[in-house]
Amino acid sequence: MPSGDPLSQADRLALDRTIRLAEQSCRFEFSVYAGPAESDDTRAWATRLHNRLVAPSRSVLIFVDPARRATEVVTGGDVRIHLTDAEVELAVLAMSSEFAVGNLLGGLQRGISMLADHARPQNTLHA
Repeated sequence: MPSGDPLSQADRLALDRTIRLAEQSCRFEFSVYAGPAESDDTRAWATRLHNRLVAPSRSVLIFVDPARRATEVVTGGDVRIHLTDAEVELAVLAMSSEFAVGNLLGGLQRGISMLADHARPQNTLHA
């Protein structure tokens, strides 16, 4: 693991699998940035990262700065139709509880899975 890199190569592969499954289940794109923010305002930094994505309106960005113990989730406009702020807050709480015990990978996997489950379009039956 390179110096300062919070995720090992094996962690990155496991995280990639989690992201692929999430994207398949809800049809939105997920990105993770784990590292330091380039400004004191972590929300603004996460928003700038999100805006640089290929399809920001259909994307979810999870930003984690382990040194600052900061977590931000930025969702695009299309995603917000299916994912409420309360659902995002619940996922952040779940991630934070894993991060608190030193489980960065597990926290990210849990949060991504929760966000994908909540963002999945509901199947409706027509009578």
